[in-house]
Amino acid sequence: MINPFSLANKNILITGASSGIGRKCAISCSQMGANVILIDKDKEGLKQTFSKLESGDHLSYSQNLTDYPDLESVIKSAVSKTGKISGFIHSAGIEITLPLKLMSHEHYEKLYAINTISAFEISKIVSSKKYVVNNDASFVFIASIRGVVGESGAIGYCSSKGALISGMKAMALELSSKNIRVNCISPAIIKTEMTKQLFEQISEESRIKILSMHPMGFGEPEDVANASIFLLSNASKWITGTNLVVDGGYSAR
Repeated sequence: MINPFSLANKNILITGASSGIGRKCAISCSQMGANVILIDKDKEGLKQTFSKLESGDHLSYSQNLTDYPDLESVIKSAVSKTGKISGFIHSAGIEITLPLKLMSHEHYEKLYAINTISAFEISKIVSSKKYVVNNDASFVFIASIRGVVGESGAIGYCSSKGALISGMKAMALELSSKNIRVNCISPAIIKTEMTKQLFEQISEESRIKILSMHPMGFGEPEDVANASIFLLSNASKWITGTNLVVDGGYSAR
């Protein structure tokens, strides 16, 4: 029986792979048979992720994603070792929560550089026929439900994720001629080390209030990883330009 969700013989590039959602995506993709190419600036985190992968021809690169001129050399190296790329997950991202009056242009530039521009820069490189599998590739950007509904005190973060979603739609149209599919996943709060640190800084009352906004509770990294597998696999071969909301009912209110 053919498994339409299999990633066997696919080479998947994953940014932000040193922790959280990116790490789980890498592990889950390897479990589905993919060779994964990990990219993150956190060397120690990459080592930990790499040690958890299922057997395969995996690669790991410590690279700052905002050093844009250096990105192609990393991708070229990976392709020379494992073959052309079938899929790309952009999970790298940062969050800055500040009211408008405290936001500076440096804050916006930092958010957009990592959350948005690096995704588009890597897509530009990977979509070249030198690096991408012919007529069968899928790009997945991890956005956020806050790029859809917004949140007070998060103008920079929300707008960077909103730009990622709208840019994805334009890219899906442009790359359809190469049969490259491009989609986003927009999660609400996922239980990661980052969110754990956030909750340590707020009151229990605030945590309970935030939890109450998620009808099915907070999500797990595997919820996003499973959605990524679907969008990377042949099971979603007719889906492109879509923002898949994975938010436990947050936006249904």
